[in-house]
Parts: sequence; C-alpha cells; structure tokens
Amino acid sequence: MVRETNRHFKFDWVTIIIFLLLVGFGYLNILSASHSGSSAIDYFDFSQPYGKQLIFIFLTFGLIIVLLAIDAKFYERFSSIIYIVSMLSLVGLFLFGKNVNGATSWYAIGGLTIQPSEFAKMATALAVAKHVSDLNTNINTLKDQIKAFVIIAIPAILVLLQNDTGSTIVYGAFFFVLYREGLPKYYLTIGVSIILVSILSLKFGSIITSIIAVILLIGFHFISKKKLHALQSLFILLVTVAISFGIRFFYESILKPHQQDRISLWLRLEKDPEKLEQMKKTFAYNLNESEKAISSGGFSGRGFMEGTRTTGKFVPEQHTDYIFSTVGEEWGFLGTTFVVVLFVLLIIRILHLAERQKTQFSRVYGYGVASIIFIHFLINIGMVMGLIPTIGIPLPMFSYGGSGLWAFTILLFIFIKLDSNKINEW
Repeated sequence: MVRETNRHFKFDWVTIIIFLLLVGFGYLNILSASHSGSSAIDYFDFSQPYGKQLIFIFLTFGLIIVLLAIDAKFYERFSSIIYIVSMLSLVGLFLFGKNVNGATSWYAIGGLTIQPSEFAKMATALAVAKHVSDLNTNINTLKDQIKAFVIIAIPAILVLLQNDTGSTIVYGAFFFVLYREGLPKYYLTIGVSIILVSILSLKFGSIITSIIAVILLIGFHFISKKKLHALQSLFILLVTVAISFGIRFFYESILKPHQQDRISLWLRLEKDPEKLEQMKKTFAYNLNESEKAISSGGFSGRGFMEGTRTTGKFVPEQHTDYIFSTVGEEWGFLGTTFVVVLFVLLIIRILHLAERQKTQFSRVYGYGVASIIFIHFLINIGMVMGLIPTIGIPLPMFSYGGSGLWAFTILLFIFIKLDSNKINEW
C-alpha cells in the first residue's frame, strides 16, 4: 500500500525545480520593470502588474495541486472534449471578445481578462497526441497526415483571424512532433526550402533567387548520386520561381505597412539613413530601446532595480513581451545566460522524459510541450535581441500575465502527471 502511494507522488522534481526558478526569477524582473522606483514597494498593491502577478503565482500553486491530483488517464480519455471546448472558446471571441492592442483575443470577466489562445496550445497538444497514438493512425499515410494538419490548422486559423500572428506561428511547433513520429522527411525539405526562397526573394529579388535555384539544381545534378529527372528539375524550378514572385507580391501588396517595415528592418532592406532613423523612432522604438537596455547591462548588470532604462520605462511592454531586456540590463550577461540555460535544461529534460514514456500518447504530448516552449523561447528572445522580426509573444513562465502563466503551467504539469504514471503503464 505504501509502495503504491509513493508511485503517485513520484514526480520529476528536476522539471518542477526549473519551473519554480523561472517563475521566481521572472517575478523579480516583473517587479523591477513595473515598479516606479519612486516609492517603497507594496507587494500587495494589486493595481500594479507585480501585485497582480503575485496573485497569479499564488493561484498557480492551487492549479498545480489539481492537475497532479487528477488521474493521468483523464487527459487522454477526454483530450478530444478538451480540444472541442477550447476551439469553441476561440470561436466565442468573435462574438464576446475584447480588443487589446489590435487583437481580439481576450474575454473580459469583471476586472480579469482571459486569453483562450494560450490554453488552445495545450488542447491542441493533447488532440495531436490522441490522434497520432490512435491504433488506426499511421502518420506515414496521407489521410492521417491531413487529419493531423487539420487538428493543428483549426486553432491556428482562428487565432490568425483574431489578428494574433505571434500565437499563430507557435502552431508550427507541432511539425517537430509529427516529424519525430515518422512524418516523411520531404516535408522538412519543402518547409526549409520555402523559408529560404522567401528570404532570398525579399533580400535579393525574384530574378536573382531564380538564378540561384538554377545553379543549385545544376550543382545537385553533378554532385548527388541520385539524379533528378529533367521534368523533376523543371518542376522544382517553376515552383521556386512561383514562390519567389508570390512572396514578393504578398510582401508588397498584402502585408500592412508596419509589417513590411518590420521585415525590412530585420533583413536590412532599407538603405536610406533618414528612413532608418525614422523607423527607430516609430515602430522599431521598442526594439531599439531593448537592444540599448541589454547592451548597457554589460557582464554582470547594473543591479536589481538599478537599471536606468528599466526604471525609466524606456522600453514599452517591458514586463511582458520585452521582459528579457530587463534581465539584460539589471543582471547582465550572467543573468541572461542563466535564463537561457534554464530554458535549455527544461526543454532537454522534457525531451528526455518523453523518450522514456511507455505509451505513445505520453511521448507525443511530451514532444508537444517541449516544442511549444522552444518556439516561444526562440521567438521571444530572438525578437528582443533583433535576430528575428518583432512578433508579440511572451516568454514562457517568465513574462507578466495570468493566462500565459496558467496555460504553460497546465501544459507542463499535465506532462509531469503523465510521466509520474509511466510505472503503472507496463
């Protein structure tokens, strides 16, 4: 009886400790970024972001207890229902949603706002795991591939229609999950090729990109042992040209001016010094100030609540999407390295645990958790440092916000519960 009871409490404490470190260190930076610095800190001032975040964290511990108390089989049995309810919550935004910063992604309940798109990632991870682990599913067949793509596409499209591009991109994380479970390699080749052709087209133009494609095809013909048929080469070339001209049309005629400017700044397309200076004062203001804040931190940082740009509120949204700039200024290279290492360790740990699962459902879900966290981590830090275009997306378990914190808590601790149950899955 004692042995059986201990099994239920055999949770992976390495993952839990990393989670607590991220939440705790995140709160310190939210406190610094949102406090005015001109008065004593009132931790229970719930009109301030740091006060609200304290409530969110407190409620998170209650949420964790509930998640770990629920039987592990519940998450698999009711994954489809959870997915459907989540999709209905996204649809409901079109009728009852509140617009925040141009995105209709929130429900306003009294003084509290809830963002369903954050929870939809967890629901989609459960649905994908359920579909892929089904005995009748063979991910190598086109029929089951289409079903998987539809499961992922539905929330992605609904979120995109709400003008939340950042959350939409996150659903690309499920490609890694499907690839691990046997998705044919040509999908990876096609995906990488489209991205490269798109970047080259914007950077150098459609004609030069087409010429580069011809050179690569000729080189592949002479180097590779597996020769391409003339018709195959012609088809690849035509598709490349179509994508190249199509992406130029999309960039110039469909994207909004501010979206064009963000891509232009990222790819260094703009050469006019006056235009560049104007960009830094308008839509690129956040990025420009963020880079200055990070660089001013040096090796060890200016010290907790000593960052002049942080306390001076030079970087808008510094307690949410740009929280990493606070880390850079006040904790320096050492602090940013600490955060990066924590995320890398968390992702590696989840992947390690996923490979040890006794059921395919738990393994697929684990890969979903790791992939979602990885995409958020990569995009957020890349955005703050100017390595990728500006995309509004929070740093998991670190940025301010109840929806984000609770959604990632649910996402992670469902997997921790599934992992604790693997002994009983023999």
